[in-house]
Order: sequence, then C-alpha cells, then structure tokens
Amino acid sequence: MSSTQSNSSANVTFVRPATFFINSNIPHAKYYYVFLSLVYVVTVLGNSFIMYIIYLARRLHTAKYMAVFHLALADLCVSSALIPKVIDTFLFEHHDISYEACLENSFFVYHFMNVESLTLLVLAYDRLVAICFPLHYHSIVTRKTMFLIIGVMWIFSVTQFSILTALVNRLSFCISNVIDSYFCDHGIIYRLACNDNSINILMVKINFGLLICTPLILIFISYFCIALALLKIAHGAERIKAMKTCTSHLMLVVISYIPILCNHIASFTTPIHPNTRFINNSLTQTIPPMLNPIIYTLKSDEVMQSIKELYKRNKVNTTKRMKCSRRNSKQKLQV
Repeated sequence: MSSTQSNSSANVTFVRPATFFINSNIPHAKYYYVFLSLVYVVTVLGNSFIMYIIYLARRLHTAKYMAVFHLALADLCVSSALIPKVIDTFLFEHHDISYEACLENSFFVYHFMNVESLTLLVLAYDRLVAICFPLHYHSIVTRKTMFLIIGVMWIFSVTQFSILTALVNRLSFCISNVIDSYFCDHGIIYRLACNDNSINILMVKINFGLLICTPLILIFISYFCIALALLKIAHGAERIKAMKTCTSHLMLVVISYIPILCNHIASFTTPIHPNTRFINNSLTQTIPPMLNPIIYTLKSDEVMQSIKELYKRNKVNTTKRMKCSRRNSKQKLQV
C-alpha cells in the first residue's frame, strides 16, 4: 500500500494502493490460459470475418445487420479488453497492475459486456417488429433509427460505468490490495474497502437489475408477443420460416444470459469456491463472444448466401485476372 490522500474538508484520510495484485490459485492454470488464448484467436477470426462479410455484401447493408455488425464489434472488444490482460497477468507473471489501470480495465470489460447485452435486446426488438408488424418493418427499423439506438446505447453504458468507476475513488483500501480474480473485478474491489461501501453495493444491485434482468425480461416479453403473432399465421410453412429467423438470436440469448444469471443467483444464495467462481465467470465472459459469429454464420441463410456470392465473385475476378495475365504474356512473347 502506498499513497495516502487527505481530504481536509471532511477530515477523512483515503488510502489508495499504488498497485493492485491480481491473484489466482487454480491448479494447472497455465493449461487453462493456453485454452483462453485459443478462444481469443477463434473469437478475433470469427468476429472479424462476420464484420468483413457484412461490410462487403450489399444485401447485408440493412438495419438488422448494422446491429449484428455491432454485436460482433462488442464481442471483439470485450474479449480484447479481457483475455490478453489475463494471459499477460498469469501466463507471463505480471500480477501487479496500477490503481488507475485497474479501474480502466474494470470499466472497459463491463462497458463492452453491457453493450453486448443491450445489442441482443436491440436484435430482439428487430425480430419483434419484423414478425408482429411486417408491413411497417422497413419504415420503423431503418438504418438511421438503428444508428440512433446504438448511439444512445453507448452514451447510456459509458455514463453508467463511469459513475460506477468514479464511486470506487471514494473508497479507502486499507485492508488489502490483493484481488482474488482474473481481472480487476469491481465486485471484488469494493469489498476490499475499509470505509463505507454501501453506495457501491447498492449500485451493483441496481446494475444487476437494470443491465441483466431488465434486458432479459424485455427479450422474454418480445418473444411472447412473437409467439402470439406466429399462432395467428395460418400456413405452417410461413410459421416455420418466421421462426427460423429467430433461432440464431434465441441461441445467442441463451448462451449469453443464462450462465451469467446462474452465476449471480449462485453467488447470492450459496458460498462459491474462488476457483469455481474464477472458471465459471471467465468462461461466461469469453465463450459467448467466440460462439456468436459461428451461430450467425451457420444459422443465417442471408449470411451464408452472401458468403457464397462473395466467393463466386472473388473466383470470377481471379479467373479474369489470370486470363488477362496470360494474354499479356502471349502479347509480350509475340513482340
């Protein structure tokens, strides 16, 4: 522990560590971190590929695929904010992190996780309008509207986690500077404080309700309305076709929300071993970003069709270039 800062007006001494020490006692941990490295490589390749396809394919330049592109970007960002730092900390034994860098790490991990969560809510809204109001879909869900929604989402998330991070600065850390986690987890940091942290506890509960429970409830309501709309469709083939457009999104919701929800419920109800919490939370935060692009690629007919079209176009262009090259070579030989 180092730098002690005094607040003369309130006559309170705040103790802030120059560094935090991120600690883990998982047995055979290096194998796990190698696994996380592979997860990160697949995440970067998969999400970059989805973003590249959406950027190139004109048929995907729609409001829905703006949200899908944004989801891939959020997946890429949350993995990049988390996994490289975890690998550097534990695989290369750089356990010390400065106070400021720790708060930055916490902010970006939680911010991008929240953006990821809210984007799934936006995709649920897109499916709700597409199935319940098909005739008005293109006038309601426009690219301009989607851009505005994404902008508001970022402003809300940045504001929310800036407040949460700022509240840490009112805490005095005179108990310990050891964080028993795999990153600068806000939920552990505020528990190290030796002064009143009731506001931090309240904010954590509010965030859990606002950022985890509320989006999940709204997604559930959306799909309840979608189910009612599907029951009114007379033809079974049309119903199945409409349901297929929702399966990718439903799979993403299940793999993104259910593990997080289970972890939180378990932490509130029963004591969890630190190693179990470490593995559960790290897998919950790293596996969904890896699976999201795979699910969208395999389950979306539009994406698969766009990949085939881009492949054919690339093949035709390559053939043309080869023919031109051969023609130029023959002309040079004749000369």
